[in-house]
Amino acid sequence: MTETTVAAPAGTKKHATWFRTVAIAEAISWTGLLIGMLFKYVLSDNEVGVKIFGPIHGGVFIVYVLTVLLVRGPLRWSWPVSLLALAASVPPLFTWFFEIWAVRSGRIDDGRDTAVPSRASANSTAA
Repeated sequence: MTETTVAAPAGTKKHATWFRTVAIAEAISWTGLLIGMLFKYVLSDNEVGVKIFGPIHGGVFIVYVLTVLLVRGPLRWSWPVSLLALAASVPPLFTWFFEIWAVRSGRIDDGRDTAVPSRASANSTAA
């Protein structure tokens, strides 16, 4: 059995890497803001966490939205997938879940070349 390596079209790995980085950064900044809100509203009156992570999360959120709009073309996302990516920016950590789903469903390249059997029967369970 021979295997061939299927490479992503030129430029898509760069776009996928940028999207993955921003999506994870957005989820992390959300986490920081949630922890800051926990301290401000539940554990104490300390506003430092919100003052630090509020602007950070706001900036990363804007970068995430712009990134989705910029990479949707090169990554060949349909409008429903793009809208799902944008909607994922609202609930905490959903950008990370979207990124995982997008990799698993083949909507973004995971950064590795994938070996694909060159014949259709190579994955057959028949002996």
